[in-house]
Amino acid sequence: MTAELARRFEEGDRRALARAITLVESGHPAGAELLRRFRGRGQARVVGLTGSPGSGKSTLADRLIEEARRGGETVAVLAVDPSSPFTGGAVLGDRIRMMRHYRDEGVFIRSMASRGALGGLAGATVAALSLLEAFGFDWVFIETVGVGQSEVDIARVADTTVLVLTPAAGDAVQAFKAGVMEIADLIVVNKFDLPGGPRLVEELKATLELAPPHPTGWEVPILTTVASRGEGARELLDAIRSHRRHLEATGTLEPHRLERVRFEVQAVIQEWGRKLSEAAEPLLRQVARGEKTPEEVAEALLQTARSRSA
Repeated sequence: MTAELARRFEEGDRRALARAITLVESGHPAGAELLRRFRGRGQARVVGLTGSPGSGKSTLADRLIEEARRGGETVAVLAVDPSSPFTGGAVLGDRIRMMRHYRDEGVFIRSMASRGALGGLAGATVAALSLLEAFGFDWVFIETVGVGQSEVDIARVADTTVLVLTPAAGDAVQAFKAGVMEIADLIVVNKFDLPGGPRLVEELKATLELAPPHPTGWEVPILTTVASRGEGARELLDAIRSHRRHLEATGTLEPHRLERVRFEVQAVIQEWGRKLSEAAEPLLRQVARGEKTPEEVAEALLQTARSRSA
């Protein structure tokens, strides 16, 4: 099955891509085999769209797809949704606002569950990203779940992190308090036609003056969009291209990609720990009674994990 699926994948079969992502997300051995075969191929521009729920990330992604396709480039979207507490699957499903692109062979949209990951991203998301790059997409947009303070993980995965804010929501103050400002490569004030747009831009400029310098020496721009009307989407895409050129010119793209792999490995360890702790209630009760320390139980669980993988 894996050889046939790999052949279809290499031939550009979108159904094979969808199947491969499903295998990876479910933890099937065939998924791991496909990743070993295809990981490291492709050089897509990987863009993370983060921000509070309701900031218009999906609509903005829809407009970015439109702009990229106008230039003949191919686009994939990973929409990371909250996990269902019952099935573990994505709650929201594929984003309705992007539905108009489904018949376009140059666009691939996939919803994935956060699987309870604190940062809104699971290791399976990064694995799926590797497959999308190997498939040959020019752009990969990752739209995060919008969980606020924990969303800084997207900066470890995406080459360019776009923070989407809106006027009249106290977003500048909240973003600064949450530390999200520190991970933004570009800041977008969406719904700029609402009252308070210019004031928010001025607040953001003042906030950036107080923020530490960007680690790559990049000057974070503040852009304005009205995604519902497509205004500002082209300028945003051009700014993302400029950031990618900056990463390449400063030699920071490769270290950033290594950080993505580090995040993926840590996410796998976190998932293993979650599964092991769920099956370790008797040991947890011993800790609660003072019979064992958390360190002793953690060591026992690690030994169990080692024996299973041996």
